[in-house]
Amino acid sequence: MSRAQASLPGQAEARLPQLDWLLLGAAATLLCFGLIMVASASMSIADKNTGAPFHYVIRHMIAVALALVLSLLLFKIPMKQWERSGTILYFIGLLMLVVVLIPGVGTTVNGATRWIRVAGFSLQTSEFMKLFLVIYMAGYVVRRQAELSYQLKGFIKPLILLLLAVFLIMEQPDFGTTAVLVCIAMGMLFLGGVPLYQFTGLLGFVAIAMVALVMSADYRIQRVTTFLNPWNDPFGSGYQLTQALIAFGRGEWFGVGLGNGIQKQFYLPEAHTDFLMAVIGEEFGLLGTVAVIALFAVITWRAFRIGAIAERFGERFSAFVAYGFGLWIGMQAIINIGVNVGLFPTKGLTLPLMSYGGNSIIVACLVITLLLRIDYELRTGKKGAAWDKE
Repeated sequence: MSRAQASLPGQAEARLPQLDWLLLGAAATLLCFGLIMVASASMSIADKNTGAPFHYVIRHMIAVALALVLSLLLFKIPMKQWERSGTILYFIGLLMLVVVLIPGVGTTVNGATRWIRVAGFSLQTSEFMKLFLVIYMAGYVVRRQAELSYQLKGFIKPLILLLLAVFLIMEQPDFGTTAVLVCIAMGMLFLGGVPLYQFTGLLGFVAIAMVALVMSADYRIQRVTTFLNPWNDPFGSGYQLTQALIAFGRGEWFGVGLGNGIQKQFYLPEAHTDFLMAVIGEEFGLLGTVAVIALFAVITWRAFRIGAIAERFGERFSAFVAYGFGLWIGMQAIINIGVNVGLFPTKGLTLPLMSYGGNSIIVACLVITLLLRIDYELRTGKKGAAWDKE
């Protein structure tokens, strides 16, 4: 072997950017597999609704392409800039939540007003609010560490802004996003050093508030009672969940094969959005379901690992952003999959990186991008040598 040939592997390795390739690989696998499954789950309903079998697939591909372009642009923004912009972004998010509720501005679909039409695209404001919440809460925890740990007002201040966002989102209404927002905020405050007795009190308050929200609307009460035993009304209120359970049952160990699922053929509502996991369970069986769960576990693990090392190196804002994103992706995946298998009442939450929905895809890709940016800054900064030993 010549000297030039011997140097090629080293040269190729040197040209590779310093990134968390395991995180990127897991996210890319879910993104690609999600595109395949959206195509499998949506062609029948797209043909019926629009006369074009690839209608939803094409729109999903456009969303993925736009997400990748935005991700490349945002990857160049340093985390210090995000830290300085956290409060501004949060209030921009609140303003967007207000705008969507203005009559004639927000778009209503299936009784929910969650979208704003911008240049031909539907902007779901609550999706971006989750991103802004994590960035704001990370900055608050860093700025107010002592106040958060030793004074009650340090704990109350962020909750006031959180309750304002929750109120606006429940006006849409969107109970699923509200639950995710609250879980993210609680998790970040706990990791930020809130005393245990205060956190326990918050848990009790949140539990009471959630019960009150459920009891305040008949359709939420019906979802809870249906969730407890969907087979009491399999052709009415329990229809969606029973069809999802049938899909998982048909899949058995290895599934019926890609494209061979029956439940997506007008039996299972929202097969390409909220109940995409049921289609995966039918066509790829237990093996495919466990593989998807494992990939989400990898993403959550890498997010918390990045956060832990960032905190060890003194980059506390980056650390809490990573913690928040790990909580977000992990919690939303758990809730979505739990709804599909009947562990939780039905909610309108997508499966991150996979389900059809342009806003969800774009924001999920931005989450992965910021995690990669944190990892990149740690690897290429002054602490890069220490990172390599972790």
